[in-house]
Amino acid sequence: TMPSIFSYQSAEVDWCESNFVRSAVIAEYYNTDGTSLFSFFLLTPLNFLVLEEPPRACGRMELCHLKVSLLLAGLFSMYFHMTLSYVGQLLDELSILWTLAVAYSFWYPQCYFPKCIKTRRHFFWLTGITTVISTLMSFIKPTLNAYALNCIAFHLLYLTWRELKKCNDKRVHRMAAVMVMWWVLAITSWISDRWLCWLWQAINFPYFHSFWHVLIAMSLLYCCPLVIYFDVSYEMPSFKPKLEYWPSDSWPVVVPYVTLEEPHRQC
Repeated sequence: TMPSIFSYQSAEVDWCESNFVRSAVIAEYYNTDGTSLFSFFLLTPLNFLVLEEPPRACGRMELCHLKVSLLLAGLFSMYFHMTLSYVGQLLDELSILWTLAVAYSFWYPQCYFPKCIKTRRHFFWLTGITTVISTLMSFIKPTLNAYALNCIAFHLLYLTWRELKKCNDKRVHRMAAVMVMWWVLAITSWISDRWLCWLWQAINFPYFHSFWHVLIAMSLLYCCPLVIYFDVSYEMPSFKPKLEYWPSDSWPVVVPYVTLEEPHRQC
């Protein structure tokens, strides 16, 4: 009989970590409890602090949508790795897809719109239709969904490169370099877990997907202020965005954020 789509281990994807070794309820313990909880309850709230963009963001719904999307992506990821169910797999992957859709809809620079798109409203429709079609296609071959989602990162890196060519701020370039460093470490861990599982199981160290969770969250911690910095440059030309670090520039581990400096107005 066809297994229930909610049943444990009904997903088409199973990561390298051995199942039900440390818990009779949690399939992949480290992917669920260890690093997912670290990423979700520590790094995601830090991203929320970074996403507070004064003063324009006050009262805006865009940040609320993105924060809800990030929360759901974290919860669905934990549910998937806990159960390895087919529904959990789709919820995990589709929540990431829709989080990307929200980010593209609100913060994709208008100068990069296709020529047929004239307004942000039209771009909303284009993004929405594309996301709905992608959602339906994700049911055809779920094993390919994760690869497709990771490929979107290359477009984001390309956009970052385009923006850096127009920016002379060394802080921005340094933050972009740190973001890319974390992403390279993250995607290396993801690919290693997917393609070299036989090796990691042979040496009893099948935990690279759990590293992916932490490393991609670290990359997002630097990606979010970069997006805000570039968005302010386009949408609020009267303000000068500036990258800052909390608690201090001298600390080895910092939380980056954006401040806005209003230029002096002469009478």
